[in-house]
Amino acid sequence: MAKLHPQTLKYLSGLKRNNNKEWFEKNRPLYESVRNDFIFLVEAVINKLRKIDPSLGDIDPKSCLFRINRDVRFSKDKSPYKINMAASISKGGRNSGSAGYYLHVQPGQNYIGGGIWMPERERLGKIRQEIDYNFSGFKKIVESIHFKKLFGGLDLEGKLARPPKNHSPENPAVEYLKLKSYIAGIELTDEEALSEKYLTKIVETFKKMNPLVTYLNRAMD
Repeated sequence: MAKLHPQTLKYLSGLKRNNNKEWFEKNRPLYESVRNDFIFLVEAVINKLRKIDPSLGDIDPKSCLFRINRDVRFSKDKSPYKINMAASISKGGRNSGSAGYYLHVQPGQNYIGGGIWMPERERLGKIRQEIDYNFSGFKKIVESIHFKKLFGGLDLEGKLARPPKNHSPENPAVEYLKLKSYIAGIELTDEEALSEKYLTKIVETFKKMNPLVTYLNRAMD
């Protein structure tokens, strides 16, 4: 069964302590092994998820992965490498702007989630418009017992203090209209991420996320 390479978290911990090109190149064989197993895991997730989300089509798992190299051009932190492995699975690929499913692997910060994070203005406007017009459908998803039990609700990062322009404070959906992202997720321990049940946990979580992803993409289409 597809799973993380057993040295994944150990490798990432080492990279955090030695975030430089010399160490990275010295340990490149291990990096390649860790990365290849992660690609295989993402491919297995896509194959299982496609059964409930056919919009994923024949997406290449490699296109879902984030690069290990950091863009340091505008950052005070000049560390050349990220200290995590992550993938974003969505129709049209990672850079399509669509809502999708997100997987993050990092010692002490393992995460499975999805939705859409900080969409650009036009897409955000379409999502808010759909929530305004079809609040009952949206509420049925994010306030369902199963969704709230697993995710606890939507992430409130960046939430506006006041309603967005052209939306009344009296709107029953106003608290959701204030959001700038529509994401949710769960955190896993390092032991859970390295376990034989990791793939199953990812797929089960993404299946619970699918109604929200479908709603968001329909709103933006």
